[in-house]
Amino acid sequence: MRRKLRGLNLRTGLRWKLSAAITLVGVFVALALSLVVHNAARVSMLDNARDLQDERVQFAQRIYEATDRLQFGAAVDDEDLPGELRTKALEGRRGTYVTETDGVPDIWAAVPLEDGGVLSMHTPLQDRSTAIMGDLDRALLVGSLAVVSGGCALGVLIGGRFSRRLRKAAVAAGQVAQGNSEVRVVEAIGGVVRDETDDLAWSVDAMADALRQRLEAERRVTADIAHELRTPVTGLLTAAELLPPGRPSELVRDRAQAMRTLVEDVLEVARLDSAAERAELHDIVLGEFVSRRVAARSSEVRVDVVHEAAVTTDPRRLERILGNLLANAAKHGRTPVEVTVEGRVLRVRDHGPGFPEELLAEGPSRFRTGSSDRAGHGHGLGLTIAAGQARVLGARLTFRNVRPPGSPDGPVEGAVAVLWLPEHAPTSSGSFPMLPLPGE
Repeated sequence: MRRKLRGLNLRTGLRWKLSAAITLVGVFVALALSLVVHNAARVSMLDNARDLQDERVQFAQRIYEATDRLQFGAAVDDEDLPGELRTKALEGRRGTYVTETDGVPDIWAAVPLEDGGVLSMHTPLQDRSTAIMGDLDRALLVGSLAVVSGGCALGVLIGGRFSRRLRKAAVAAGQVAQGNSEVRVVEAIGGVVRDETDDLAWSVDAMADALRQRLEAERRVTADIAHELRTPVTGLLTAAELLPPGRPSELVRDRAQAMRTLVEDVLEVARLDSAAERAELHDIVLGEFVSRRVAARSSEVRVDVVHEAAVTTDPRRLERILGNLLANAAKHGRTPVEVTVEGRVLRVRDHGPGFPEELLAEGPSRFRTGSSDRAGHGHGLGLTIAAGQARVLGARLTFRNVRPPGSPDGPVEGAVAVLWLPEHAPTSSGSFPMLPLPGE
């Protein structure tokens, strides 16, 4: 049963949870108080009726013993007299008793006579008393409904306040997670009266500040190390060019060039992480631009322009993104590699083993390649740089694996990287997060 309930994964807001809790408490309290008041009023009314009946039977006894006449509907040795009351009267004691006939209380009173008989009388509870109890029950019902409604409204108001503040905190925390360092959760939630939400906001802001400082320190260290390595690596590459021809010299030059490329990529990642990059915008025809750049890189990559579109973007950064996606497809995928341009959407597909699940779930990460069987090839900065350049352009870069139609769990038939260029030119770097879109 618990597993079935967990599988439902029900989700409700804090407002409705508080409202439901206060309403349930109000219902229980109103029900308990109504029962207590109803029973107390009924017992008090019956006690008064019994006292009155006891006084009447005493008057009837004195009249009967003095005049031998029965008054007030009294009777001697009534066959309908309840047995408990008859026994009590035969023992020489006066008493009262309550029975019910068709739901109406019947008040009995009995008293022993000098000749050994029992004088008794009974009358139903007055209609006026029954009407009073009915009015009391209706008043209790109306009051209970008012209390429950007021409690429900109070729960909605209180829960709504907490819910709004928590929702604002969640939105602000999401903006902080996307890299907007100007957002403060405490300022976003507002409010005059402090509560636990403010403590949570202060903690989130403190955590974000600490994490930001740590990331900035790591970025500076990475950039400083890469910058310091540029000079010796450049010198090493220059010295390698002076080596005599031969296989060893070619290996040295190849490794020196790879090291230089790595240093330049690390520096580029550090600049992108600093959110200080700005796009130099130009108007281009996307399909024509992609066709020329792909043709200059490789004649084996097929370009299909489905729909041409004019866009305002940074051609240098767009070429960098396209080159890195093609390089990743060539290194970790299999031919044929296809590039499709459809309006502002650019797709690069290969027919390899697909992207690893970690990349699809978390996005590109430095020093993690875009292949599940890395096998020691590459340093994993290509897709990271592509994603960073896409953010500078205000674009979205998404990744997915291609599977057979109608078979979501079938074998992977390739990988697709999709670049969504914005309709409007970007105004600042890092202002557009990299988020997947439905269907991609």
